[in-house]
Amino acid sequence: MKRSEEITHAYFDFLDKHLADILSGNVTEMMELNEIAAELNISAQHLGDTIQQTMGNHPCHFYDSKILEQAMKLLVETDMSIAGIAKLLTYEPSNFSKFFKKFRYETPGQFRTRKKLTEVKVPGSSP
Repeated sequence: MKRSEEITHAYFDFLDKHLADILSGNVTEMMELNEIAAELNISAQHLGDTIQQTMGNHPCHFYDSKILEQAMKLLVETDMSIAGIAKLLTYEPSNFSKFFKKFRYETPGQFRTRKKLTEVKVPGSSP
């Protein structure tokens, strides 16, 4: 395996573990890119360049995508408050709503409502 592939795999594995630690409460702060790079024993610049070259986007893009993925899952699968989800994901609620809307073009509340409405099936209706 090429070194760039090793770094890319290590980055994504680290992100998954870090988010699992956040969700379980084992970690209470999101790491910054330079901290992640340090954990992977490379410079932040090298990490950024490598992920950009192998995946076509900056590492922050994938970091944000994974956070957003977890947020959407929590919004749909739990009754946790939006503020509670924000805090769990280490955001202030107002910043979380802005972050969410930037990527989804709707607020977390709008997303949750829309998803809940599409899940409701009316008896006797066609699929």
